[in-house]
Amino acid sequence: MTTPSKGIYLAILGAAALAVAGGAAFWYASQQKPQTVADQLVIVDAATCQPATITIPGGRRSFEIVNASDRPIEWEILDGVMVVAERENIAPGFRATLQVALQPGEYDITCGLLSNPRGKLTVTASDEATAAASEVTLRKFLGPLSEYRVYLVMQGNAAVKCAQTLRDAIAAGDLDAARDAWRQARLPYRRIEPLAYRISDLKNAIDPSAAYLAGREDDPAFTGYHRIEYGLFSQNSTDGLQPVADKLLTDLEQLAARLKALPLDPALLTALPGDMTSQLAQARVPQGENPYAGNDLQDFAASLEGIAKLSGLLRQVVASVDPGLDQGIAQDLQAAQDGVAALQSKHRSYGDVPPAARQALATDLTNLADSLGKLQPVIGIN
Repeated sequence: MTTPSKGIYLAILGAAALAVAGGAAFWYASQQKPQTVADQLVIVDAATCQPATITIPGGRRSFEIVNASDRPIEWEILDGVMVVAERENIAPGFRATLQVALQPGEYDITCGLLSNPRGKLTVTASDEATAAASEVTLRKFLGPLSEYRVYLVMQGNAAVKCAQTLRDAIAAGDLDAARDAWRQARLPYRRIEPLAYRISDLKNAIDPSAAYLAGREDDPAFTGYHRIEYGLFSQNSTDGLQPVADKLLTDLEQLAARLKALPLDPALLTALPGDMTSQLAQARVPQGENPYAGNDLQDFAASLEGIAKLSGLLRQVVASVDPGLDQGIAQDLQAAQDGVAALQSKHRSYGDVPPAARQALATDLTNLADSLGKLQPVIGIN
């Protein structure tokens, strides 16, 4: 029998040493907290946020959210039932940055699945927050605020009417009519979603995603548009959807009533279009949103209509202050709308849109979000 050479023994020992060293390095890396340049790092695991209690001075602040769970997550800052700011569809192992202007007060933060306990965010007084509040002047926003209120009322009423049509088609057991009605019912909601998504209790009833629920499609909290979408387009049936459609109609009626009475102010109005555009660019366009119906492009077009309405009103304020920004917003908005239209002409289902095309659209939306993000400082709202 041939005796192994000394070189082979050394090679085996060397490989073993490398394996041990590699394992030690992996263990060390896994114990380290991710580095961040944001004002606050938040790590979300399967059950909670780390830290779950945060104190930060008021003003424009940045948060870096790391998803350490095995499910996609959204992270929200809530003032009662109102969403102050949000990042959606953060994939497992990935991170997202959120920038938001915060006034002093007590807020809740969501921590992964909607059923997980919420954390607490305390925003303390600061010179920056005081200066930002004092710079907001109402007079130059009276026209845009009034016109946007009218738009909210009209689209809110349209959402209710479309939901009635959807409910009636489901009650009749007409699958094709219900599918058509569902597609149409999404559009007015998407146009007012920049503000509607901030009403968290109704948003979680009207438009929850199964990905954010512990039981996914079988979760009792899976309601609203996407539950009906799942039944009509995945299960190919109207069976069992009547109670869901009835509740969706009731929830949309409540939403329409709240939108009529919800206080609007310049700081909120200028934040809405950029926030919604960022949501589209960072999460919804890359990953898709209507997994069963595949009509995401139709929804994106409606979202851009709502963003165009808002940005058009705000451009009335900014045009005399910064004509270059006014023109830049118009150009970036047109590029995003053209991008959606081009994809609609080529693809019947969003599932057929290749990753490169999705990324190109996301880039157009990121450019638009960046331009819209300049509105607040240019107008005088920090």
